Amino acid sequence: MPNTLLSLVTAELAGPADPRAAAMAGALAAQYPGASRAVLFYGSCLREKNLDGLMLDFYLIVSDYRAAYGKRWLAAANRLIPPNVFPFEHGGLIAKYAVLSEADFARLNSPAADNVSVWARFAQPARLLWAADDLARQRAISAVASATPTLLSLARPMAEGEGDALTLWKTGFALTYNAELRAERKGRSLSIVDADPDRYRRFGQAALAQGLPPPPPDAPARWRRLQRRGKWLSVIRLAKASFTYAGGIDYLAWKINRHAGTQIAIKPWQRRWPLVGALTLLPRLFRGGAIR
Repeated sequence: MPNTLLSLVTAELAGPADPRAAAMAGALAAQYPGASRAVLFYGSCLREKNLDGLMLDFYLIVSDYRAAYGKRWLAAANRLIPPNVFPFEHGGLIAKYAVLSEADFARLNSPAADNVSVWARFAQPARLLWAADDLARQRAISAVASATPTLLSLARPMAEGEGDALTLWKTGFALTYNAELRAERKGRSLSIVDADPDRYRRFGQAALAQGLPPPPPDAPARWRRLQRRGKWLSVIRLAKASFTYAGGIDYLAWKINRHAGTQIAIKPWQRRWPLVGALTLLPRLFRGGAIR
């Protein structure tokens, strides 16, 4: 098979994964029997050998939102502000999963996306652990394969000089980290590439060889819009999660403490009113640099 970007993505998505994560993906798909199309495993847990005590990250891809939900308001929320995020437990493991339709997953991995949250994640390694059929598998692979060209095409005008593949990756990740509320310390975006430079060099060179989408005519302005919209969307999604995600404020505190080295303790009143409680954390976290 030629070393094209699509072949690299196909091989990576089919790579090995912890059998417990694979079992969890199958159980997750079974929760939506009339709508599940694919389940992808991504994030820092992908690199861990022991998953006990960790929060796994999945994307559940569905045919459409009405087919996925019995409640109209959940379908409307997922359509208007994708994705919806829910907790999940299986086989002694815990996870959170985001729900996107096949159409939204393809759009949000492409240059047409109005925020960075999906393509910034799927330009990184992931595993396709479950698919309903071959068509669902191919659609998921195709969507993921567009994430790398999207990131690199937007990063290229912002990179210093011409920029080799690794420079473009580091530029792109640094910009995406400024387009969301992040709990990681400064420099985390660069460490993504440094952890596996060979992988990013191969994927970057393959994307450059096939040709990148044309960059926006005013890349700095596009990034300013992405950054403004991304941070507002982070707050809105947090508000939405207070309705869909039991224990969401405890997860927020856990993630911030884990990545930023803080010691945030959630008070009983914040659990009682998680939306208000989470929003009251934001000024303090910005001042302390725990999120940026």
